[in-house]
Amino acid sequence: MAMPTLPEAADGFEWREVSWGAALRCEPLARGADHLFTTRPLALPADPAAWASLAEALGLPTSALVRLQQVHGADVFIRRRGDVRAPDTPCADIVISDDPELVLVVQAADCVPLLLADRQGRAVAAAHAGWRGAAAGVPAVAVHALAGAFGVPASDLVAAIGPSIGPCCYQVGPEVRAAFLAAGHAPAAVARWFVSRGAAGSPAPGLHAQPDGPDRWQLDLQRAVFDQLVATGVPAAAVHTAGLCTAHHDRWLCSYRRDGAAAGRMAGAIRAGRTRGA
Repeated sequence: MAMPTLPEAADGFEWREVSWGAALRCEPLARGADHLFTTRPLALPADPAAWASLAEALGLPTSALVRLQQVHGADVFIRRRGDVRAPDTPCADIVISDDPELVLVVQAADCVPLLLADRQGRAVAAAHAGWRGAAAGVPAVAVHALAGAFGVPASDLVAAIGPSIGPCCYQVGPEVRAAFLAAGHAPAAVARWFVSRGAAGSPAPGLHAQPDGPDRWQLDLQRAVFDQLVATGVPAAAVHTAGLCTAHHDRWLCSYRRDGAAAGRMAGAIRAGRTRGA
């Protein structure tokens, strides 16, 4: 049976049929690591069976999942091959590993799920970046962590920026923009990431209206993550953005800004080593 009509992702991304319906994959990233971005029908994070389905889609048991207690920061959790697995879920927003028998997972429902892989298959990373994480430099921290722990230079990385809220639907106040400037991001970069309503596009139908004004900005998280990766030395041609706004696709994508506390979570998941069958 054919899958229902799915949102159109950017070039380089394709939908893959899985047990819960559909998952999104970045073809350039798949040459270095098996991975996927889940969709709303998987019903994360509460259903244990959903986690089993996620692990199975990447060819491993549920025990192989490395999940985080995400705290909107930039701390890194490292799992080296041969490490004894800790019993607790670590507090971090970035996880890196060289172990092909593990699946690294981050969850998001508007924030950016970022997946990184070494072209040679040596190591991978999964990172979660909302506005606080982007202000804290999560993309750069993840790149530097891969270099420091596993010797993977930025020039050898491929990155996939999964579905997240677009600037069309993500209005923020002046304190958010100020936080980026206070964190040391260049004013020219901040000017690219915080745009006017007209430049950001139309919000999703039915999205809770927010007042416009000179002290309101539309934040382009995907652009902020892209620019930060490139600034660390990841080739621009190796950074791939799905181009899907979570608020616009209520059937397939989770959005906290659209649905509030009822919103589920999607996952970005990746395992080290070349894709099976690639």
